[in-house]
Amino acid sequence: MRCEVVAVGTELLLGQIVDTNSAWIGEQLAVAGIDSHFQTKVGDNRERIGQALRIALDRSDAVIVCGGLGPTPDDITRDVIAEVMGVELQLDPEVEERIRAMFGARGREMPANNLRQALVPVGATVMAQQPGTAPGLICPVGDKVIYAVPGVPYEMQAMVAGAVIPDLRRRAGEQAVIRSRVLRTWGQSESGLAEMLAGRIEELDRSGRCTLAFLASGIEGIKIRATAKAATLDEADAILDAEVELLEQLLGDLVFSTHDESMEEVVVAMLRDRGLTLAAAESVTGGLVSARVTAVPGASEVFRGGVVSYASEVKFDVLGVRRGPVVSDEAAVEMAEGACRLLGADCAVAVTGVAGPAEQEGLPVGTVFMAVTVEGDTRSTMVRLPGDRERVRQFAAISVLDMLRRALRGR
Repeated sequence: MRCEVVAVGTELLLGQIVDTNSAWIGEQLAVAGIDSHFQTKVGDNRERIGQALRIALDRSDAVIVCGGLGPTPDDITRDVIAEVMGVELQLDPEVEERIRAMFGARGREMPANNLRQALVPVGATVMAQQPGTAPGLICPVGDKVIYAVPGVPYEMQAMVAGAVIPDLRRRAGEQAVIRSRVLRTWGQSESGLAEMLAGRIEELDRSGRCTLAFLASGIEGIKIRATAKAATLDEADAILDAEVELLEQLLGDLVFSTHDESMEEVVVAMLRDRGLTLAAAESVTGGLVSARVTAVPGASEVFRGGVVSYASEVKFDVLGVRRGPVVSDEAAVEMAEGACRLLGADCAVAVTGVAGPAEQEGLPVGTVFMAVTVEGDTRSTMVRLPGDRERVRQFAAISVLDMLRRALRGR
């Protein structure tokens, strides 16, 4: 059983509203074990909606069309569905009564244009769930089906969960679930990861046991999504557990999370588990590291505080850095150790570098020195980071957190 989603609304194409409905529906289809290979957005245009529905029906067994069921003239989804079915619209007295009752319960008279919402294609079934004035529709098209649901999220969700998914399961016959697990990596390119896993991907292509996909996430690194389809949830989870364990063996320290956690969430959890506290000394990142850490719920258990030592004098006078070049390995080390001492922390991270727009102290833009100290054990490194000023700063923040993660893991 293949089902795709068509989201209707010109506002979606203009970027005025983000299409979260399609994402939510996709999740529900996956949990139900229904394959979904396409999602489409189309504006409020009769011809283009019709084209989108016919294309979807041509390549899938079912289509969920979301939006365009309101009472205004641009709400034309039900009209187009009737055209695709080759039938007329007819007034459904029961739906009309439902809508009138909703207005009556609010002490209001129903506007005449709301009668449009009581028009149903001949042969379609009205869904029992109707939280708002727009009814959901189950519309047979030969041996295939179109489900029409409103664009209002809570109305759509009630109908998809209560009517669409059960009907799809019944039509599919064979019960299955689709589960995914997301691993997050840092320190290797997408092409590099693909090369490292080439043999495993070939093996999975042959066995069909699981699929792997790479999701480039910019400053947050590369995600690897493992997806399995099985008869039961437990079977799918067992497949994914084994696959994740193997991927961790193949990729080693590059993997920082196996449950789609952020770098800072992982670091805070590691510090909490080890009973350690953290401080930060930031120059080039200007507080970005501290902001990432404190965004994690419960970070107050481990984070002592940070010093944004942007001016050289703050590095010298507050953190105790020896006078000299402030964009250097030595400065980064002394910043980290000074933060530990000043804030009474067990661990510290420090970042100093050149974000641009011009080189500094003879060092090119993107040069960043980082240091990490964990219970008196200090290590440092220099990296060259790509991009403009903001990207250099953001890359530096996550890079030094990754450096701390590796140091903690090594202990």
